[in-house]
Amino acid sequence: MNTQEILQRLKDGNARFVADHLDGKLQDSKRRDVLTSGQEPYAIVLSCADSRVVPELAFDTGLGELFVVRVAGNIANPSSIASIEYAVAHCGSSVIVVMGHQSCGAVTAAIAGGDNGYNINQLLAFIAPAIAASDEGASVNDIVKTNAILTVKSLMDQSQIIRDAVTNETVTVIPAYYNLDSGKVDFLA
Repeated sequence: MNTQEILQRLKDGNARFVADHLDGKLQDSKRRDVLTSGQEPYAIVLSCADSRVVPELAFDTGLGELFVVRVAGNIANPSSIASIEYAVAHCGSSVIVVMGHQSCGAVTAAIAGGDNGYNINQLLAFIAPAIAASDEGASVNDIVKTNAILTVKSLMDQSQIIRDAVTNETVTVIPAYYNLDSGKVDFLA
């Protein structure tokens, strides 16, 4: 599949999810058997770890179709970047979706500031550029969208593997926003 076909497949799956018409394909023992010899996910999704955001369901995909990396705030830290690099370099994935979501708790915590302990403070520091790039008084959801857009840039800036794949037109990186209330995914590019 080319990039446009993959994006259309994701959009079609999301439309089924929103309409409560999941097809549930590729989720059985036959599919598991096929995947024991390897994986070739067509897309990578960098998503928030929020339990309300499940990319495999939101895009109505089956086993082996998506390579999902989940971390609070869908940030590009060394571990998430390395995981994405692995999928680009070894699994043949050609689309990376960086998906923020409505009412993100990590973004809300970053806006609030304060001392959240060493590890959470380290995580929230990755969201600070989105806050700085947003208008004063911007809503959490606007900052979530800015964070997804800036995370796309961070992936390109911090990863030679991803940058080379994009330059060679074998990978496309797209920001997105998941609406908790409707389940709809808005692609921001």
